[in-house]
Amino acid sequence: MNRSLSLFVIGLVFGGGIGFTIAAGNGVTFDGHDHGTHLAGMDHGNMDHSAMHDTPVDVPAADAPGLSVMITPDPMAGYNLHVMTENFTFSPERASLANVTGEGHAHVYINGEKLGRLYNPWMHLAGLPKGEVEVRVTLNTNDHRPLAVNGTPVSALQMITVE
Repeated sequence: MNRSLSLFVIGLVFGGGIGFTIAAGNGVTFDGHDHGTHLAGMDHGNMDHSAMHDTPVDVPAADAPGLSVMITPDPMAGYNLHVMTENFTFSPERASLANVTGEGHAHVYINGEKLGRLYNPWMHLAGLPKGEVEVRVTLNTNDHRPLAVNGTPVSALQMITVE
């Protein structure tokens, strides 16, 4: 029995190590984000990863997506966020892939903290803090960079009072 347990532990260590090595070699991180597609040929060693995702993609004003939000109380609990866009298509099937003009996803922020990604026009907001709450939505490319027009992020903000 002792020998079987030792062999099992050795298998886990080497199997896990090989798996992590293969994943790292292919640019896959713990959150499943694959850098292989949109960063092919780039030197990742000296790159500030968070800064890359914060670098806006400036679009011409004529082609700029429009964004507005509406937040309504949910009859059961919480709130319903409706994100309305123009010149923009949600494309969850291409999340984390190369930028395609006019498509991507949204990021939702509550009081400045990122709540998550949004891949369609509706989201239920639950567990919001009491008092004045700032809900901000930004439009982002498939490769997670924020969209901007003349350097100004494409975003919408609405304040709500949570009781």
